[in-house]
Amino acid sequence: MTTRFNPPTGWPQNGRAFNHGVVQPEGRTLHMTGQVAWDGNGKLIGAGDCEAQIRQCFDNVESILKAVGGRLDDIVSLTIFFLNPGDLPVIQKVRAEKFSPEVAPASILIQTPGLVIPELLVELVPISVIPFDRYHAPEC
Repeated sequence: MTTRFNPPTGWPQNGRAFNHGVVQPEGRTLHMTGQVAWDGNGKLIGAGDCEAQIRQCFDNVESILKAVGGRLDDIVSLTIFFLNPGDLPVIQKVRAEKFSPEVAPASILIQTPGLVIPELLVELVPISVIPFDRYHAPEC
């Protein structure tokens, strides 16, 4: 079982979807390559629209998780790279839609001057642990 916690000495969550600590449960650890707003054909989704892009990123993450029996609440750590600090409210809004406080991962937000192509505004790098009873090998 995953243990998520916020010690009394940690800063308050203030409605944001993260936990200060996540103890990794038993299971298969899944490391993903950074997920950007490309669809299955390599087409950019949401040019100039951070919300559309982060939603596509999460769709990509969910697809990878599903391929091995996982789901979003199996994410134990999430790094989010973003370009524009003005996009933080929408990033936090979408993250809060995807994770309730009880299942939110440890989280890192990193502002960066650029991603692999200039049109990308956000990139997600999750680490998940899929419980043994749900994990299955991906069909490749």
